[in-house]
Amino acid sequence: MTSASPGSSRLIATVDALRTALAESTDLLRFTLGRTIDEETAADGEADGVPREFLDFCRVLDGASCGPSVQLFGLEEAEEHQFYCGPVVDSPLPLSPEKLFCIGMIDEAPVFLDRAGGGVLGAPEAGGDWVDAERFEQLAPTLETFFLERLASPEYARLAGIDDGLVEYDDWLKLLRRAGLAG
Repeated sequence: MTSASPGSSRLIATVDALRTALAESTDLLRFTLGRTIDEETAADGEADGVPREFLDFCRVLDGASCGPSVQLFGLEEAEEHQFYCGPVVDSPLPLSPEKLFCIGMIDEAPVFLDRAGGGVLGAPEAGGDWVDAERFEQLAPTLETFFLERLASPEYARLAGIDDGLVEYDDWLKLLRRAGLAG
């Protein structure tokens, strides 16, 4: 079971279900789900400017590798990917490390946490050409909602762009099914 944390009971229950299903699934990769961060690590992250919402999430789940095209970073990996927040010449996107915090990737496009509003933003349809997107799309109002409603749900298959012929081969979908989170 996940220890006490700032996460909601729904997030904790979902992560616990995923961890239990993963422990019982010897055919799935072990690194699919990150562990958790402790209070000292969270305090160090906060001192380094990591948004509290991201740290609170990492206290429950420190990253998830949802498949070849979708990843939610753990704290250490997120800190290594903040270069995506910097301005890019000729990009119409409002990139700024003061406004954004990179929390993952979808199809070669970074996913950001809006430091001011807490929403999850991205340009996933643009893939590797994400810097040319006209604007960010709000993927969810919070990081917890993004995980619960977009990654730990049947919605993941659409977000990841998995076509019907490959659904049975996607390990994250297998894990979601085994945890009772997807049909």
